[in-house]
Amino acid sequence: MSGLASPLDFLPVAHRERLLVTGLPVSYPAGTRLFDEGGKADRFWLLRSGEVALDLYVPGRHPAPVVETLGPGQLLGWSWISPPYRWHLGAQTVTAVEATRFPAADVLGLCAAEPELGYALMRRFTEVVAERLQATRVRLLDLYAPYGGGPA
Repeated sequence: MSGLASPLDFLPVAHRERLLVTGLPVSYPAGTRLFDEGGKADRFWLLRSGEVALDLYVPGRHPAPVVETLGPGQLLGWSWISPPYRWHLGAQTVTAVEATRFPAADVLGLCAAEPELGYALMRRFTEVVAERLQATRVRLLDLYAPYGGGPA
């Protein structure tokens, strides 16, 4: 990822290496739909280059509003962590993307076998969930809150 800090740098080197062994390098052209809200969440990505837009299904609105755009060095996908293992947002590449894709079953197995790694990874993904929740909240307020309707 040339010069960028990795979102996996918090892991001790040995844990990071074991996790990276489960990953597969992938590339996608611009406009590729990676997943849809409600679909089976069985993977996640570490983005190396390019941009991915996260969107939210809103009945009657097409295209779906973009709530956040992710880029190099960011983690994409957190819905694989807990049941019901369904995507909470949708994702589509904005530009060509290079990434490492991780299969959830392999990573969850690694976490169960190495609780220290599992705890550290879950803490990091909890931060990702909080970041996405805040970005979604802000975007929904932009889209639907009446202007000037609330306290300053």
